[in-house]
Amino acid sequence: MSAEVTVVGAGPAGLCAAIVLARAGRKVAVHEWHARVGSRFHGDYQGFENWSSDEDVLAELQAWGIATDFLAHPVRNGIGFDAFGGRHEMTSDRPLFYLVERGGGPQSLEQGLLRQAQALGVEVHFGDRVREVSGEAILAAGPRRADVIASGYVFDTDNEDGAYIVFDDRLAPRGYAYLLIHEGRGTMASCMFSGFKQQQQYVDLTAAFFEQRAGLVMHNKRSFGGYGNLRLPRSAVQGQHPVVGEHAGFQDALAGFGLRYSMASGVLAAQSIVEQRDYEPLWRQFLLPRMKAGIVNRFLFDSVGKGGRRWVTRKLMQTNTLGRLHKLYAPSAPHKTLFPLAKRRIQANLTDPSCDHRDCACVWCEHGAHN
Repeated sequence: MSAEVTVVGAGPAGLCAAIVLARAGRKVAVHEWHARVGSRFHGDYQGFENWSSDEDVLAELQAWGIATDFLAHPVRNGIGFDAFGGRHEMTSDRPLFYLVERGGGPQSLEQGLLRQAQALGVEVHFGDRVREVSGEAILAAGPRRADVIASGYVFDTDNEDGAYIVFDDRLAPRGYAYLLIHEGRGTMASCMFSGFKQQQQYVDLTAAFFEQRAGLVMHNKRSFGGYGNLRLPRSAVQGQHPVVGEHAGFQDALAGFGLRYSMASGVLAAQSIVEQRDYEPLWRQFLLPRMKAGIVNRFLFDSVGKGGRRWVTRKLMQTNTLGRLHKLYAPSAPHKTLFPLAKRRIQANLTDPSCDHRDCACVWCEHGAHN
Protein backbone atom coordinates (compact mmCIF):
# COMPACT_ATOMS: atom_id res chain seq x y z
CA MET A 1 0.00 0.00 0.00
CA SER A 2 1.24 3.52 -0.78
CA ALA A 3 2.35 5.68 2.13
CA GLU A 4 0.01 8.30 3.55
CA VAL A 5 0.13 11.76 1.98
CA THR A 6 0.10 14.73 4.36
CA VAL A 7 -1.75 17.90 3.36
CA VAL A 8 -1.01 20.94 5.52
CA GLY A 9 -4.05 23.23 5.46
CA ALA A 10 -7.77 22.62 4.92
CA GLY A 11 -8.53 25.55 2.67
CA PRO A 12 -9.90 25.07 -0.86
CA ALA A 13 -6.45 24.28 -2.30
CA GLY A 14 -5.63 21.68 0.34
CA LEU A 15 -9.06 20.05 0.23
CA CYS A 16 -9.02 19.87 -3.58
CA ALA A 17 -5.63 18.16 -3.38
CA ALA A 18 -6.97 15.70 -0.80
CA ILE A 19 -10.03 14.87 -2.93
CA VAL A 20 -7.95 14.14 -6.05
CA LEU A 21 -5.47 12.04 -4.06
CA ALA A 22 -8.24 10.05 -2.36
CA ARG A 23 -10.01 9.40 -5.67
CA ALA A 24 -6.73 7.95 -6.92
CA GLY A 25 -6.69 5.52 -4.00
CA ARG A 26 -4.15 7.30 -1.82
CA LYS A 27 -4.48 7.52 1.95
CA VAL A 28 -4.61 11.20 2.95
CA ALA A 29 -4.41 13.11 6.22
CA VAL A 30 -5.19 16.84 6.26
CA HIS A 31 -3.90 18.90 9.17
CA GLU A 32 -5.58 22.26 9.86
CA TRP A 33 -4.36 24.45 12.71
CA HIS A 34 -7.70 26.25 13.10
CA ALA A 35 -10.67 24.62 14.84
CA ARG A 36 -12.76 24.43 11.66
CA VAL A 37 -12.65 24.99 7.93
CA GLY A 38 -13.18 28.48 6.58
CA SER A 39 -12.21 30.18 9.84
CA ARG A 40 -10.82 33.23 7.99
CA PHE A 41 -14.26 33.92 6.50
CA HIS A 42 -17.64 34.89 7.87
CA GLY A 43 -20.31 33.60 5.52
CA ASP A 44 -19.41 36.36 3.05
CA TYR A 45 -20.14 36.02 -0.65
CA GLN A 46 -17.31 36.00 -3.17
CA GLY A 47 -17.05 35.72 -6.92
CA PHE A 48 -15.60 32.49 -8.36
CA GLU A 49 -14.36 33.99 -11.63
CA ASN A 50 -15.22 32.43 -14.97
CA TRP A 51 -13.25 34.61 -17.41
CA SER A 52 -9.57 33.65 -17.18
CA SER A 53 -10.03 30.41 -19.16
CA ASP A 54 -12.12 29.20 -22.10
CA GLU A 55 -13.56 26.42 -19.93
CA ASP A 56 -16.37 27.01 -17.47
CA VAL A 57 -14.88 26.85 -13.98
CA LEU A 58 -17.50 24.40 -12.63
CA ALA A 59 -16.98 22.08 -15.62
CA GLU A 60 -13.26 22.28 -14.91
CA LEU A 61 -13.78 21.16 -11.31
CA GLN A 62 -16.08 18.33 -12.37
CA ALA A 63 -13.53 17.11 -14.91
CA TRP A 64 -11.07 16.82 -12.02
CA GLY A 65 -13.54 14.77 -9.98
CA ILE A 66 -14.57 17.61 -7.66
CA ALA A 67 -18.34 17.91 -7.27
CA THR A 68 -19.88 21.36 -6.94
CA ASP A 69 -21.53 20.39 -3.66
CA PHE A 70 -21.78 23.98 -2.47
CA LEU A 71 -23.60 27.19 -3.33
CA ALA A 72 -22.46 28.26 -6.81
CA HIS A 73 -25.02 30.70 -8.17
CA PRO A 74 -24.35 31.81 -11.78
CA VAL A 75 -24.17 35.59 -12.28
CA ARG A 76 -24.50 36.81 -15.89
CA ASN A 77 -25.44 40.44 -15.32
CA GLY A 78 -24.41 43.23 -13.01
CA ILE A 79 -23.88 46.94 -12.59
CA GLY A 80 -20.52 48.68 -12.63
CA PHE A 81 -19.68 52.24 -11.62
CA ASP A 82 -16.59 54.19 -12.68
CA ALA A 83 -14.72 56.80 -10.64
CA PHE A 84 -16.86 59.58 -12.11
CA GLY A 85 -20.14 57.97 -11.05
CA GLY A 86 -20.98 56.59 -14.48
CA ARG A 87 -23.24 53.54 -14.37
CA HIS A 88 -22.58 50.66 -16.78
CA GLU A 89 -24.51 47.45 -17.46
CA MET A 90 -22.44 44.25 -17.38
CA THR A 91 -23.78 41.42 -19.54
CA SER A 92 -22.64 38.00 -20.67
CA ASP A 93 -24.10 35.01 -22.48
CA ARG A 94 -22.53 32.66 -19.93
CA PRO A 95 -21.77 33.25 -16.23
CA LEU A 96 -19.34 36.06 -15.51
CA PHE A 97 -18.73 34.38 -12.18
CA TYR A 98 -20.38 32.05 -9.71
CA LEU A 99 -21.42 33.50 -6.38
CA VAL A 100 -20.02 31.30 -3.61
CA GLU A 101 -20.21 31.50 0.17
CA ARG A 102 -17.02 31.34 2.23
CA GLY A 103 -16.69 30.09 5.80
CA GLY A 104 -18.20 27.31 7.84
CA GLY A 105 -21.86 27.42 6.81
CA PRO A 106 -23.51 24.29 5.39
CA GLN A 107 -23.62 25.63 1.82
CA SER A 108 -20.16 27.21 1.93
CA LEU A 109 -17.40 26.24 -0.46
CA GLU A 110 -15.23 24.95 2.38
CA GLN A 111 -17.95 22.74 3.87
CA GLY A 112 -18.82 21.31 0.46
CA LEU A 113 -15.20 20.33 -0.18
CA LEU A 114 -14.79 18.99 3.37
CA ARG A 115 -17.83 16.73 2.99
CA GLN A 116 -16.43 15.31 -0.25
CA ALA A 117 -12.99 14.69 1.24
CA GLN A 118 -14.32 12.95 4.33
CA ALA A 119 -16.73 10.83 2.27
CA LEU A 120 -13.68 9.55 0.37
CA GLY A 121 -11.96 8.55 3.61
CA VAL A 122 -9.69 11.57 4.06
CA GLU A 123 -8.77 12.11 7.71
CA VAL A 124 -9.02 15.79 8.70
CA HIS A 125 -7.35 16.84 11.95
CA PHE A 126 -8.38 20.25 13.33
CA GLY A 127 -6.40 22.27 15.86
CA ASP A 128 -3.25 20.59 14.59
CA ARG A 129 -0.45 22.97 13.63
CA VAL A 130 2.21 21.08 11.71
CA ARG A 131 5.80 22.24 12.27
CA GLU A 132 7.61 19.65 10.17
CA VAL A 133 6.60 17.19 7.48
CA SER A 134 8.22 14.08 6.13
CA GLY A 135 7.37 11.78 3.29
CA GLU A 136 4.95 12.90 0.59
CA ALA A 137 3.23 16.15 1.49
CA ILE A 138 1.46 19.17 0.02
CA LEU A 139 1.78 22.56 1.72
CA ALA A 140 -1.41 24.65 1.67
CA ALA A 141 -1.13 26.84 4.76
CA GLY A 142 -2.63 30.04 3.32
CA PRO A 143 -1.31 33.58 2.72
CA ARG A 144 1.95 34.65 4.31
CA ARG A 145 1.30 38.41 4.08
CA ALA A 146 -1.41 40.88 3.18
CA ASP A 147 -1.01 42.67 -0.14
CA VAL A 148 -4.73 43.33 -0.46
CA ILE A 149 -7.49 43.42 2.16
CA ALA A 150 -11.28 43.34 1.93
CA SER A 151 -13.36 44.83 4.71
CA GLY A 152 -17.09 45.38 4.99
CA TYR A 153 -20.34 43.83 6.17
CA VAL A 154 -22.41 40.70 5.75
CA PHE A 155 -26.09 41.38 6.32
CA ASP A 156 -29.72 40.51 5.72
CA THR A 157 -31.72 42.62 3.28
CA ASP A 158 -35.00 43.01 1.42
CA ASN A 159 -33.13 44.25 -1.67
CA GLU A 160 -33.40 42.21 -4.84
CA ASP A 161 -30.55 39.95 -5.95
CA GLY A 162 -27.78 41.83 -7.66
CA ALA A 163 -24.06 42.24 -8.30
CA TYR A 164 -22.37 45.65 -8.22
CA ILE A 165 -18.76 46.79 -8.54
CA VAL A 166 -17.19 50.25 -8.23
CA PHE A 167 -13.75 51.38 -9.36
CA ASP A 168 -13.12 54.51 -7.30
CA ASP A 169 -10.03 55.24 -5.18
CA ARG A 170 -12.19 57.24 -2.79
CA LEU A 171 -13.91 53.99 -1.79
CA ALA A 172 -11.14 51.46 -2.37
CA PRO A 173 -7.59 52.74 -2.98
CA ARG A 174 -6.13 51.10 -6.10
CA GLY A 175 -8.87 48.46 -5.84
CA TYR A 176 -12.64 48.23 -6.04
CA ALA A 177 -15.76 48.11 -3.90
CA TYR A 178 -18.43 45.48 -4.39
CA LEU A 179 -21.94 44.47 -3.36
CA LEU A 180 -23.38 40.98 -3.80
CA ILE A 181 -26.96 40.12 -2.83
CA HIS A 182 -28.53 36.66 -3.06
CA GLU A 183 -31.82 35.45 -1.58
CA GLY A 184 -32.07 37.99 1.20
CA ARG A 185 -28.44 37.96 2.26
CA GLY A 186 -25.63 40.19 1.13
CA THR A 187 -21.97 41.13 1.28
CA MET A 188 -20.61 44.65 0.85
CA ALA A 189 -16.92 45.46 0.99
CA SER A 190 -14.07 47.71 0.03
CA CYS A 191 -11.24 45.69 -1.53
CA MET A 192 -8.17 47.91 -1.11
CA PHE A 193 -4.55 47.58 -2.17
CA SER A 194 -3.37 50.45 0.05
CA GLY A 195 -4.73 52.62 2.85
CA PHE A 196 -5.17 49.66 5.19
CA LYS A 197 -4.98 51.85 8.29
CA GLN A 198 -8.02 53.80 7.12
CA GLN A 199 -10.04 50.69 6.31
CA GLN A 200 -13.11 51.72 8.34
CA GLN A 201 -13.25 55.07 6.61
CA TYR A 202 -13.38 53.34 3.22
CA VAL A 203 -15.99 50.86 4.43
CA ASP A 204 -18.21 53.72 5.64
CA LEU A 205 -17.86 55.55 2.30
CA THR A 206 -18.62 52.34 0.41
CA ALA A 207 -21.77 51.74 2.47
CA ALA A 208 -22.93 55.31 1.83
CA PHE A 209 -22.29 54.91 -1.90
CA PHE A 210 -24.38 51.76 -2.23
CA GLU A 211 -27.13 53.17 -0.06
CA GLN A 212 -27.37 56.15 -2.40
CA ARG A 213 -26.75 54.52 -5.79
CA ALA A 214 -28.23 51.04 -5.30
CA GLY A 215 -30.87 51.71 -2.61
CA LEU A 216 -29.11 49.32 -0.24
CA VAL A 217 -30.75 48.68 3.12
CA MET A 218 -28.84 46.44 5.52
CA HIS A 219 -30.37 44.59 8.47
CA ASN A 220 -28.45 42.72 11.15
CA LYS A 221 -25.11 43.74 9.62
CA ARG A 222 -21.93 42.11 10.89
CA SER A 223 -18.39 43.27 10.17
CA PHE A 224 -16.06 40.96 8.27
CA GLY A 225 -12.64 41.14 6.68
CA GLY A 226 -10.17 39.11 4.68
CA TYR A 227 -6.75 39.45 3.11
CA GLY A 228 -4.76 38.12 0.18
CA ASN A 229 -1.16 37.55 -0.82
CA LEU A 230 -0.12 38.49 -4.37
CA ARG A 231 3.22 37.37 -5.78
CA LEU A 232 4.79 35.38 -8.57
CA PRO A 233 6.73 32.51 -6.99
CA ARG A 234 10.18 31.67 -8.33
CA SER A 235 9.42 28.11 -7.27
CA ALA A 236 6.33 26.43 -5.84
CA VAL A 237 8.30 23.66 -4.17
CA GLN A 238 9.56 23.84 -0.60
CA GLY A 239 11.71 21.05 0.82
CA GLN A 240 10.71 18.92 -2.20
CA HIS A 241 7.03 19.39 -1.32
CA PRO A 242 4.52 21.11 -3.67
CA VAL A 243 3.23 24.42 -2.33
CA VAL A 244 -0.30 25.41 -3.37
CA GLY A 245 -2.85 28.19 -3.05
CA GLU A 246 -1.92 31.50 -1.50
CA HIS A 247 0.86 29.75 0.44
CA ALA A 248 2.64 29.76 -2.93
CA GLY A 249 1.27 33.16 -3.97
CA PHE A 250 -1.18 31.83 -6.57
CA GLN A 251 -3.47 34.82 -6.92
CA ASP A 252 -4.71 37.25 -9.56
CA ALA A 253 -2.69 40.44 -9.19
CA LEU A 254 -5.29 42.65 -10.86
CA ALA A 255 -8.33 42.05 -8.68
CA GLY A 256 -7.53 39.26 -6.24
CA PHE A 257 -9.88 36.74 -7.88
CA GLY A 258 -7.46 33.92 -7.08
CA LEU A 259 -9.80 31.19 -5.85
CA ARG A 260 -9.73 29.45 -9.22
CA TYR A 261 -5.92 29.47 -9.31
CA SER A 262 -5.76 28.23 -5.73
CA MET A 263 -8.01 25.23 -6.30
CA ALA A 264 -6.31 24.37 -9.60
CA SER A 265 -2.90 24.37 -7.92
CA GLY A 266 -4.15 21.86 -5.35
CA VAL A 267 -5.34 19.58 -8.13
CA LEU A 268 -2.03 19.89 -10.00
CA ALA A 269 -0.02 19.11 -6.87
CA ALA A 270 -2.11 15.98 -6.24
CA GLN A 271 -1.70 14.89 -9.86
CA SER A 272 2.06 15.32 -9.59
CA ILE A 273 2.12 12.86 -6.68
CA VAL A 274 -0.31 10.36 -8.21
CA GLU A 275 1.45 10.38 -11.59
CA GLN A 276 4.96 10.81 -10.18
CA ARG A 277 5.53 13.97 -12.20
CA ASP A 278 7.42 17.17 -11.50
CA TYR A 279 5.04 19.78 -10.05
CA GLU A 280 6.98 22.82 -11.32
CA PRO A 281 6.25 22.41 -15.04
CA LEU A 282 2.62 21.53 -14.30
CA TRP A 283 1.78 24.78 -12.51
CA ARG A 284 3.93 26.83 -14.86
CA GLN A 285 2.11 25.52 -17.90
CA PHE A 286 -1.38 25.79 -16.41
CA LEU A 287 -1.20 28.91 -14.20
CA LEU A 288 1.82 31.01 -15.11
CA PRO A 289 0.48 32.62 -18.33
CA ARG A 290 -2.64 33.88 -16.53
CA MET A 291 -0.62 35.06 -13.53
CA LYS A 292 1.76 36.99 -15.79
CA ALA A 293 -1.22 38.60 -17.53
CA GLY A 294 -2.63 39.59 -14.15
CA ILE A 295 0.66 41.26 -13.17
CA VAL A 296 0.68 43.26 -16.41
CA ASN A 297 -2.99 44.15 -15.92
CA ARG A 298 -2.24 45.38 -12.38
CA PHE A 299 0.70 47.45 -13.66
CA LEU A 300 -1.49 49.09 -16.29
CA PHE A 301 -4.34 49.66 -13.82
CA ASP A 302 -1.94 51.46 -11.47
CA SER A 303 -0.35 53.46 -14.29
CA VAL A 304 -3.29 54.88 -16.26
CA GLY A 305 -4.71 57.07 -13.49
CA LYS A 306 -8.29 57.98 -12.68
CA GLY A 307 -9.18 59.07 -16.21
CA GLY A 308 -7.66 55.97 -17.77
CA ARG A 309 -9.44 53.69 -15.35
CA ARG A 310 -12.71 55.39 -16.21
CA TRP A 311 -12.15 54.63 -19.90
CA VAL A 312 -11.09 51.02 -19.19
CA THR A 313 -14.09 50.47 -16.89
CA ARG A 314 -16.49 51.73 -19.52
CA LYS A 315 -14.93 49.50 -22.20
CA LEU A 316 -14.95 46.38 -20.03
CA MET A 317 -18.57 46.83 -19.03
CA GLN A 318 -19.98 47.16 -22.49
CA THR A 319 -21.68 44.25 -24.30
CA ASN A 320 -20.11 40.82 -23.65
CA THR A 321 -18.26 41.75 -20.49
CA LEU A 322 -16.97 38.20 -20.04
CA GLY A 323 -15.39 38.18 -23.50
CA ARG A 324 -13.63 41.47 -22.82
CA LEU A 325 -12.33 40.24 -19.47
CA HIS A 326 -11.16 37.02 -21.08
CA LYS A 327 -9.01 38.98 -23.53
CA LEU A 328 -7.22 40.64 -20.61
CA TYR A 329 -5.90 37.24 -19.50
CA ALA A 330 -5.09 35.78 -22.91
CA PRO A 331 -1.36 35.74 -23.81
CA SER A 332 -0.52 38.58 -26.19
CA ALA A 333 2.46 40.44 -27.59
CA PRO A 334 1.79 43.56 -25.42
CA HIS A 335 1.63 41.39 -22.28
CA LYS A 336 4.93 39.73 -23.17
CA THR A 337 6.61 43.07 -23.85
CA LEU A 338 5.39 44.74 -20.66
CA PHE A 339 5.84 41.81 -18.29
CA PRO A 340 9.51 42.41 -17.28
CA LEU A 341 8.75 46.01 -16.30
CA ALA A 342 5.49 45.08 -14.61
CA LYS A 343 7.18 42.34 -12.60
CA ARG A 344 9.82 44.75 -11.29
CA ARG A 345 7.23 47.33 -10.29
CA ILE A 346 4.54 45.19 -8.73
CA GLN A 347 6.22 44.19 -5.48
CA ALA A 348 7.20 47.75 -4.57
CA ASN A 349 3.75 49.00 -5.48
CA LEU A 350 2.03 46.40 -3.29
CA THR A 351 3.76 47.55 -0.12
CA ASP A 352 1.27 49.56 1.95
CA PRO A 353 3.11 52.28 3.92
CA SER A 354 -0.02 53.13 5.94
CA CYS A 355 0.08 49.80 7.78
CA ASP A 356 3.01 49.68 10.22
CA HIS A 357 1.22 47.33 12.66
CA ARG A 358 1.13 50.13 15.27
CA ASP A 359 -2.22 51.47 16.49
CA CYS A 360 -3.80 49.86 13.43
CA ALA A 361 -7.09 47.97 13.45
CA CYS A 362 -7.00 46.77 9.83
CA VAL A 363 -7.95 43.20 8.96
CA TRP A 364 -4.31 42.13 8.76
CA CYS A 365 -3.36 43.62 12.13
CA GLU A 366 -6.49 42.29 13.84
CA HIS A 367 -5.62 38.82 12.61
CA GLY A 368 -2.05 39.18 13.88
CA ALA A 369 -0.64 36.81 11.26
CA HIS A 370 2.28 39.17 10.61
CA ASN A 371 3.62 38.16 14.01
